[in-house]
Amino acid sequence: MSVSAVGFDLDYTLAVPTRDRETILSEAAAAAGAPPLTREAYLRAHQENLTRETREPIFEALLDEHGSPVDPERVATAYRERITDAVVPVEGVEAMLAGLRTTYRVGLLTNGPVVAQEAKIDKLGWRDHFDTALVTGALPAGKPDERAFQALLDNLGTAPDETVYVGDSVHHDIAGAHDAGMVPVQVLGEGCDDPDPRAVAHIHHDDLPTALPELVADL
Repeated sequence: MSVSAVGFDLDYTLAVPTRDRETILSEAAAAAGAPPLTREAYLRAHQENLTRETREPIFEALLDEHGSPVDPERVATAYRERITDAVVPVEGVEAMLAGLRTTYRVGLLTNGPVVAQEAKIDKLGWRDHFDTALVTGALPAGKPDERAFQALLDNLGTAPDETVYVGDSVHHDIAGAHDAGMVPVQVLGEGCDDPDPRAVAHIHHDDLPTALPELVADL
């Protein structure tokens, strides 16, 4: 196998929040005058709204469960502002991306509404870090659906078996990339899933900038 491209997940792979998301969700709900919302309920609603423009449908579903009259757009805005403010790059990944692009095509495929995920990319200043950057909110399906990974492959112009995909989630990233015929690499760290045997390698967050380029070169 000869690798010609590397694709990445965004959240908890290349970038992490400086504060836990459950706290951020609680703060956003309180700021918007909404009832307390749980992280578990948010994640369920998020999974059902991976191809949306904004998080408004997510919070609409959550607020409906509570019978709350609060405008879901207010909660979505409060949450987006706090999440965007909290996101930071994993140390060393920007130099890693620049180095990889000297040899490989490099892409991003991230789950979530367009406005929310693009706000993170803009805050990080990463518009020019990738040959292609896709948000599932603008696609027909989100990860782990094979159509999401096929969109990445189409934009990279590479075949599945020559494309590495790096992510932290077993369900969304590793299983999805594996089923699409790609070469999955799992990122491990605090709060990440347990190592999955479908990944060709498992790399801790802290080691990603140095270990991944060496791994890809050896594949």
